[in-house]
Amino acid sequence: MVKYRLIHARLLETGVATAGDFTEPEPATPDDARLVHTAGYVEKLLTGTLSPLDIATLELPYSAELVEAAFLGAGGTIGAVRSSLERGVGVNLAGGFHHAYADHGEGFCVLNDVAMGVARALEDGLVRRAAVIDCDVHQGNGTASIFGGDDRVFTFSIHQEYNYPAIKPPSDLDVGLPNDVKGSVYLPLLEDAVRKVLDGHEPEMVLYVAGADPYRGDLLGGLALTKADLAARDRIVMENCTERGVPFAVTLAGGYAADTDDTVEIQAATIGAALAAGEGSQRA
Repeated sequence: MVKYRLIHARLLETGVATAGDFTEPEPATPDDARLVHTAGYVEKLLTGTLSPLDIATLELPYSAELVEAAFLGAGGTIGAVRSSLERGVGVNLAGGFHHAYADHGEGFCVLNDVAMGVARALEDGLVRRAAVIDCDVHQGNGTASIFGGDDRVFTFSIHQEYNYPAIKPPSDLDVGLPNDVKGSVYLPLLEDAVRKVLDGHEPEMVLYVAGADPYRGDLLGGLALTKADLAARDRIVMENCTERGVPFAVTLAGGYAADTDDTVEIQAATIGAALAAGEGSQRA
């Protein structure tokens, strides 16, 4: 969890961002959560009545502070989506908790902020169609489940197939990769898929889940991408969006490198690339 503070500091130290570039989000509301989560699950979170099975599946001990953080993180993603629609790009320094299902949390994910950000934009009439491009090393199972059958939202996940989660509800498009895949294989597959998503679905907004865990030094991943590969991955997603005039919001999702500084470097670079893409789209 320390990565969030370190990423913020790195962005300031390197001049990628200034203090004025950051805004503190409003927490998401229970009504925001109920757009994608069941009323019963939201009530359990608010009242502290998760069952032992709920907590075991979540893999985090329950606390009021945990729920507060989850709502704040989801508020950040909702804000990043709104920012993307106003300015072309928005970034949440947290978020990407794509394993939470409608009726339970899972895999460290209390609320599915990815789904909440998209659903709030749809509910408010800000967009009619959206897409999730999920490049975390783990498949976005909760997001796929929540939007299954909703033809307004196209879900795409490129991930390590033989890794968590064991059960992978189908996204609209999944690219499941074998272990130890390198960038030379990964990047062409991603490029082809991103073009299919954008040209086939024609989304009015993209939510990009930019996990750092496909990195070859990640403790919870098993792919073999270098930092240069991950930078190229970001460019593929962002440039394909900006070339088509599609706003995009970024969440950072996973990152568990043996050396935390590697995760910080990767995710700070992702944010820098997003800010540069946003400036370019505004000039255009």
